Amino acid sequence: MSRLVGRRTECEALTRLVAAAKAGRSEVLVLTGEAGIGKSALLEFLVESAAGCTVARAAGVESEMELAYAGVQQLCSPYLDRLDALAEVQRDALRTAFRLQTGPSPDRVLVGMAVLNLLSAVADERPLVCVVDDAHWLDRASAQTLEFVARRLGAEPLAVVLAVRAPADGRRPTELPALALRGLDPIDAATLLDSAVPFVLDPRVRDRILAESAGNPLALLELPHDVSAARLVFAGAADDGATPVAQRLERVFLRQTRSLPEASRRLLLLAAAEPMGDVTLLRRAAAHLGIPAQAAAPALEAGLVDLRDRVRFRHPLVRSAVYRSASPTARRAVHAALADVTDPVGDADRRAWHRARAAVAPDEEVAAELERSADRALAHGGLAASGAFLERAVALTPDPQRRITRAIAAAGAKASAGGFEEASALLTAVASGPLSEADRARVDLVRAEISFAAYRGNEALPLLLAAARRLEPLDARLARDTYLDAMSAALFAGRLADGAGAREVAEAVRQAPPPGAARKGDALLDGLAVRFIDGYGPAASRTLRAVRAFAAEDLALDEALRFAWLAVATASSLWDDVSWDILTRRHLEAVRRAGALSALPLALHTRAVVELFAGDLAAAASLVEETRSVVEATRMTMAPYGDLGLAALRGHEDPAERLAQACLDDVVARGEGVGVNFVQWARALLRNGLGRYDAAYEAARDGAAVPLELGVPQWALAELVEAAARSGETRAAGRALEELTAMAGASGTDWALGVAAGRRALLADGTAADDLYCEAIERLAGTRMRLELARAQLLHGEWLRREGRRVDARATLRTAYRAFTIMGAQAFADRARRELLATGETVRKRTPDTTADLTAQEAHIARLVAQGLTNAEIGVTLYISPRTVEWHLRKIFSKLGVGTRRQLRLALRQSAPSASSAPSLDAAPGLV
Repeated sequence: MSRLVGRRTECEALTRLVAAAKAGRSEVLVLTGEAGIGKSALLEFLVESAAGCTVARAAGVESEMELAYAGVQQLCSPYLDRLDALAEVQRDALRTAFRLQTGPSPDRVLVGMAVLNLLSAVADERPLVCVVDDAHWLDRASAQTLEFVARRLGAEPLAVVLAVRAPADGRRPTELPALALRGLDPIDAATLLDSAVPFVLDPRVRDRILAESAGNPLALLELPHDVSAARLVFAGAADDGATPVAQRLERVFLRQTRSLPEASRRLLLLAAAEPMGDVTLLRRAAAHLGIPAQAAAPALEAGLVDLRDRVRFRHPLVRSAVYRSASPTARRAVHAALADVTDPVGDADRRAWHRARAAVAPDEEVAAELERSADRALAHGGLAASGAFLERAVALTPDPQRRITRAIAAAGAKASAGGFEEASALLTAVASGPLSEADRARVDLVRAEISFAAYRGNEALPLLLAAARRLEPLDARLARDTYLDAMSAALFAGRLADGAGAREVAEAVRQAPPPGAARKGDALLDGLAVRFIDGYGPAASRTLRAVRAFAAEDLALDEALRFAWLAVATASSLWDDVSWDILTRRHLEAVRRAGALSALPLALHTRAVVELFAGDLAAAASLVEETRSVVEATRMTMAPYGDLGLAALRGHEDPAERLAQACLDDVVARGEGVGVNFVQWARALLRNGLGRYDAAYEAARDGAAVPLELGVPQWALAELVEAAARSGETRAAGRALEELTAMAGASGTDWALGVAAGRRALLADGTAADDLYCEAIERLAGTRMRLELARAQLLHGEWLRREGRRVDARATLRTAYRAFTIMGAQAFADRARRELLATGETVRKRTPDTTADLTAQEAHIARLVAQGLTNAEIGVTLYISPRTVEWHLRKIFSKLGVGTRRQLRLALRQSAPSASSAPSLDAAPGLV
């Protein structure tokens, strides 16, 4: 097998990639570059190099059609007979995504895990090389799934290579390992040109081709065969090279197709219009149009297309040249034929799309069919696809009012999928025409939702309030839903609200018409209105009932997108840890399932904060990393709250303070007041952990300055009591404690009462203080809030030491030290260690054979093994394949010097007992 001219480095990289897969190591590579630069040729080289491997192939097709998961289905379709080997939830998710069965909208993470495990199972039989050409044209759900899979490959004998056309702005399309292809150097370009021409070129022609091709291999191969030497010279002189290479190559391919018989050209157009490359469907459509079977021969002989197993054009530019050059009438004819031969039941969405492309004029029947496809797309997890179908339906809707309604719905779907620019363009087009008052209200509403989702600042609030007031006489239910959106926006803007704030929204709600049938959202809205007018105490019971109603059942998609964050924030402000845990889980599940990228970063962040309070920093770190990826992919603006919370709890002072300042600058610039509260709470948490109580007092006082706002100010109050008490600000501590105690009494949860008891003990003496600390520990032990439990134990141990009760202090401090160490809360662990040393305890460092040698992921896997989970169950939990779990497990066994799962469980019990173990049991790790 010969190597490609001038691509030695690239060919060697691909050869190494295949060798790694054969050796059992996963590899991922993205080939990037302009059209014609050689991406497809390198993929063919890769396929030829993959002797002894299974090769799975897929290709994106430039088309307005965006069927969710179509690209992934193309890659996985040869292996669907292995679906029964997957876990049931993964199998059902993948079958639903591939439209092989009906069911609820599949969780996108489950689909990703199903694809990962399916490909891993294929690779177990024989090394697998997955090749995806033109990945920039994949549907969005497929692109996200493949990136998910690529990021989670570990120890599988599996290589994934994607070819992506580099964007015009030069940005990398993905953060996966990439190899950027450039034009060939002058010597290699000349070599390739000479090899492509069987005759001697005029020197002027040769120099012109070399100059204008800029080393683009496809241009070097195709231009010499296109026209005579004289034409090349004089045409080239007229064309100063400003025309992009891709456009010039399209013209070259177009001239080649024009030499074909008319029937062959019609067949090529038919193939170019069918994005899935289905040869059987192509033949049926050709027969429907009266194109004879022998029409394929000239196109095959010219090497323009391959019609064996799938329709494959010689190059994507051939397809685009054929399709774009055809007349509108000819394009409509082939789409009509494809619609006629497409199964109206089994492939209704593709049929609807072809009918839409075949339509000559607005057609309500076709528009309605597209609208039904949009509904189906939502059911299969395709918000982006739903928006695409609706957008096409808008153009085909004859009735002006219905057209406006569909356009607003399309904008909403695109905004929810993260397509803010497309959504805004649709709204701009709608707003230019005559609108009813209801339409104007809905346009205002979607604009506000875009502003809120994209920027989280205070620009959305006046838009939402205006929309809600407009909607009151038109649609009372939608008006109240919009007031809930306005309440969310007001709470995000918080102290930085420019004009109206939460109280103004609450007053508008009181004046609005009452709801009809009672709904969960109405109860939450009314409870929050009471809170911001009458106060925390009077509203507590109403808001608790509303929050628990949300937690009592699964969230519908509309609830997840519109109400969930507000319910989550309300639960946290009420110290309702059970509802907070349930709602954050369900919120994240719902937006993942729907592919609602605009809502995903916020859902991930709120869930990460729950994990921080639960003391599971590894889980929080995983969610933070996912948030970073989503924000980057959607170009959304999102403050790094999760990163900051992690850094603060880990006790990394310098990076945490730098991150806090950067976050503060960002949220102040955007008017996101809730971010100010979060930053100051995180600073107070960090500084209390470090024992820098004066600095913690300043931060906590600012974080708690607006106590009625949701969530963070209540947590800041707890930090303020501790910081003020320890820094001698007893009056300030007393005032903060009074507020905290009142809130805890109104809430009545063990989390609230436990925190309040522990902080109240800081200002008490003797038996009263001891009793309060014990109450705090007892109450918090019944919650999931392991961080606060460990802090209560630390405070109690510190008090016991100062009281001279060294033996009791050691036992309590050991428990706190153990918990903080396992969590990774280093500042608090160091604080507990210092207290232990002060009691006379000897605290030794961990020896090299302890679990400290494990990476964070290895430690997590080890804990799951100790809990009795199988490799498959661990893979589901950590979003990796069972084979990768096994690979990590071998390293864990080696580091800990064990050989079985039973020995691993024993080693873990001896070195690092669970943070949730009873305080009176198990010696603390690293203590003598």
